[in-house]
Amino acid sequence: MSSWQLAGAVLALALMLYCYPRELLTKLRTEPGYQHFVFASVVALSLLWSVQAGIKDGLNLHFLLLTSLVLCHGWRIAIWICLLPTLMLIGFAKLPWQDAGLFALSGFILPGLFSYGVFLASYRYLSRHLFVYIFVAGFLAAALTIVLQIGLTSLWFGLEGRYSWRVIWDNYTLLSLLIWFPEALLNGSAVTLMAIYRPHWLRTFYDREYLAPDK
Repeated sequence: MSSWQLAGAVLALALMLYCYPRELLTKLRTEPGYQHFVFASVVALSLLWSVQAGIKDGLNLHFLLLTSLVLCHGWRIAIWICLLPTLMLIGFAKLPWQDAGLFALSGFILPGLFSYGVFLASYRYLSRHLFVYIFVAGFLAAALTIVLQIGLTSLWFGLEGRYSWRVIWDNYTLLSLLIWFPEALLNGSAVTLMAIYRPHWLRTFYDREYLAPDK
């Protein structure tokens, strides 16, 4: 394990423990419906993350669905849910265990925090309207989040020296121009459907604020 991998593992573990959601185990024990929802979230992430495409080893693209996860569970619970798909990738040899810490930081901890920050900014500074929630906190946040995730991964591989900056730029970073819209559309559609048919699945959605007429 290199110094970069060790530092990434220590930092990721420290952040995960510091931000551990104490309410998670209680909700899982007392709310059977929430257990099923968490399990469904894990299955959806596992399926999407296992379908990867890439030219260079390690520089893989896949749908994140991270913005929807954060809006449904909150950032702290969302990053802990992401641990299970990460362990699955390691178990199926799609991710070297030495890279788990850096993968967590660049793949869901920092992007998830950023996505939650976009939601908080929209909640505080923009009109609390259903369209704002769907387009800004869902669609736009998802587009920016996957661009950030690709940028962080590019930075990781470049600083570690695994590939040259030119190789990373040509074979990975530029692909963000292709995937941002499908990722945004996937999350925007999921958030729209949940806001209309299952608003109680969205922890960050408040009916009386987003659906009440402006006064």
